[in-house]
Amino acid sequence: MSIDRNHRNRTPSNRGAADPGAARSFVIQKHDASTLHYDFRLEVDGVLKSWALPKGPSTDPSQKRLAIAVADHPLDYSQFEGTIPEGEYGAGTVLIWDRGSYRNMTREDGTITPMDKALAAGHALVWLDGEKLQGGYALQRMNGDKGHWLLVKMDDAEADARRNPVSTQPDSVASGRSLDEIAADGPAEQ
Repeated sequence: MSIDRNHRNRTPSNRGAADPGAARSFVIQKHDASTLHYDFRLEVDGVLKSWALPKGPSTDPSQKRLAIAVADHPLDYSQFEGTIPEGEYGAGTVLIWDRGSYRNMTREDGTITPMDKALAAGHALVWLDGEKLQGGYALQRMNGDKGHWLLVKMDDAEADARRNPVSTQPDSVASGRSLDEIAADGPAEQ
């Protein structure tokens, strides 16, 4: 897959009256750029809303993980695994660490709040059905700061304080390869 270098300049299309509780895609990409981090991406209104997680996601409800909002990405970026060349936005090696679908569980007045409105308000609840992660997660903006959020595992049947998938399951769910194996292939085609 080639890399779309103009993804930061795209304007998402309005999808209209789509069911706000319907399943949408999510992906978590392990990204060895200037620092190793995990990019948490949710499909919202035709784009991937994205946050960088310096420590990766946790399955422990007592762990609050910093999530830094980054540029929206096109939906097809969820399929990208490879090395972004030096000098390009996001230069470094990327693997698909987890993927699946999510459901919006954010409610206001007993009805599901559309995800774009939940994120604009600074609080969203999602249920992940991934290959590595399952269950509820809360995204909470910190103190009105638009860029800094927290990602917290909800205390549900899928919570497990003993499990650490970031260290015990480091490789790609798409190819089974490690970052080093992907980097050995060289830069992705442009």
